[in-house]
Amino acid sequence: MLMISFEKALEIIIDSARTIGSERVAMLDSLNRILAEDVISDLDMPPFNKSAMDGFACRRSDLGNAMKVIETIPAGKVPQFRVSEGECSRIMTGAMVPDGADTVIMVEQTELAGDEKIRFTGSKTQTNIAYKAEDVKVGDVLLHKGQLISSSHIAIMAAAGANNPLVSVQPKVAILSTGDELVEPHQKPATGQIRNSNSWQLMAQVRAMGCIPHYMGIIPDAEKETEEAIARELAQSHLVLLTGGISMGEYDFVPNSMRSNKVEVLFQKVAVKPGRPTLFGVTDKSCVIGLPGNPVSSFINFELFVKPLLFKMMGYHYKPVELSLPMAENFTRKKADRLEWLPVDITTEGKVLPVTYHGSAHIYAVSISKALLRVEIGTFELQKEELVNVRPF
Repeated sequence: MLMISFEKALEIIIDSARTIGSERVAMLDSLNRILAEDVISDLDMPPFNKSAMDGFACRRSDLGNAMKVIETIPAGKVPQFRVSEGECSRIMTGAMVPDGADTVIMVEQTELAGDEKIRFTGSKTQTNIAYKAEDVKVGDVLLHKGQLISSSHIAIMAAAGANNPLVSVQPKVAILSTGDELVEPHQKPATGQIRNSNSWQLMAQVRAMGCIPHYMGIIPDAEKETEEAIARELAQSHLVLLTGGISMGEYDFVPNSMRSNKVEVLFQKVAVKPGRPTLFGVTDKSCVIGLPGNPVSSFINFELFVKPLLFKMMGYHYKPVELSLPMAENFTRKKADRLEWLPVDITTEGKVLPVTYHGSAHIYAVSISKALLRVEIGTFELQKEELVNVRPF
């Protein structure tokens, strides 16, 4: 199967994604989920003219006169009296402004002017009133379908009474690692073995997106076990995510196991570095992505390919942030036949600084990085101060 470009691979993945339904959840449980319907205001905000500060509600035309205080209006209470000429009401922040008043003067700009009277001592004042519906009107759309819900959106939903918002179902992602050389993190590797960091890294990436990781353990380098594991997870997961076993080696059984399970393999090689042997396939119900076994490759290609796929399944249009920043130093590479993504730091001056990086097995390089530097096909050198594109983590 031919190697395809990064852009073509991403297009195939996005076009293959299927949305997977919606459900109502408690408001707080919707955090980091994708909204599946508009949130519409059922009231005006503010719902009435309210005071923006502690002070006295009065008529602006009376600012030069002594004014009689006719009542005190705390927040949450309805004014009992209309303010007429020569009158004012003591008022608290957030309280309803009484009829007849068009200005609230600050306590600090007043003085006593006799029994139960005050006088304005300032030279000028704003109205200091938050007017009814100046922020939101009944029927306004506050949050749109497809919104990724953050903590600031929870406040909006609470204000609108959206106690049980409709959100997209969280995709279930089966995670499998293949390789006889792998042991779990709690185990001490024997000679020739390594700890399985890929699966735990991918589970963290899946969970950080608000999706549900389902770890299926380590699959040995055996065709039958690989085929059975893929079949089992295709039946119960929205996405099957594998690492290792997807290249052309004697023990790389994943591609044939997919075809045995009627997975239509749409591509198997992408012109990116790291991560050329990246596989994508579909069935009538699920998707499968095979990532390289090296941890940097799997981490980066999750960001490049898996994240957009999962977001699309949830009805969210994912557009990664890319910044144009200057290089902190010169950079060169020997080959330029693939689009390369390099772990980099961003200095306090806002410049891009490549970190020490020994290749796609060097996961520590990612842990000390702040972004991925995009180096285009055909580019061998980047000069100090040259503007480059980076994706912050």
